[in-house]
Amino acid sequence: MVVGQIARDLVLVVDEVPGPGGTAAVRERREVLGGKGANIAVGLAQLGAPVALVGVVGDDETGARLLARAGADGIATGGVVVRPDCRTGLIVDVVADGWRYLEDLPEGVLLREDDLPMDLIARAGSVVVQLQQRPEVALKAARAASGRVVLDGAPERLRDELLACAHVVRADHQEAELLTGREITSADDALEAARDLKGLELVAFAVNDVGNVFVWDSGELVLPLGDAEVVDTTGGGDAFVAALTFALTRGDGPEAAARLAVEASGATVGHPGGRPNLTGR
Repeated sequence: MVVGQIARDLVLVVDEVPGPGGTAAVRERREVLGGKGANIAVGLAQLGAPVALVGVVGDDETGARLLARAGADGIATGGVVVRPDCRTGLIVDVVADGWRYLEDLPEGVLLREDDLPMDLIARAGSVVVQLQQRPEVALKAARAASGRVVLDGAPERLRDELLACAHVVRADHQEAELLTGREITSADDALEAARDLKGLELVAFAVNDVGNVFVWDSGELVLPLGDAEVVDTTGGGDAFVAALTFALTRGDGPEAAARLAVEASGATVGHPGGRPNLTGR
């Protein structure tokens, strides 16, 4: 199960971003189910896992299309709230020399505590809690889980309470610094910071321009960045979390799970947009 953000993802590929008053032709356009929570759920479904999504869409045509797309992707959507009088979230990803995000995420598309399907969460073998939600909502979801809890990101509040519920923590470079209160400038820094989060099944931190580090009770691993061409890093972390959760849930050890996660991330950053492409992995 994934508890997280749902949005329409509009990806525009241009040769260069125009200045004020300028115009640029769009070379490629993609409109897909997006948002970090939905991306993780898509990745899990592509890997062959049964997956349910908990999030919010607006009561509009866009929300209906996204729910239909999620169903076609093999994602159970019974836990998705259709919020009256709210427009569905929109993320515009402009890809040129790097990427730029434009977000329209109304307050209504954030989960509320009474939105959570507590019985469904309690029955899930693994629950990914994507921490762009309100910390109180994330904590309620994590506490309701009886299976493995995977935290994705760094909360703005309730850090200790959330970590007490977690089995696995994944954070990008900036999130890892926020989560641990440490400056990270190297793989060794990241390993030391990850070791501070004691009692967890697995901690995975990204290190800018270096790769990913993993720490578990009996070991640690540093996996450098691969040589795959990077077109858009938008969904790399989402594919990483999906593959890591999938591997651990099927019983893989930490090292095998780490390698699959890095492979999945590399497969995703090679195309525009955040939608994973993990079928057959």
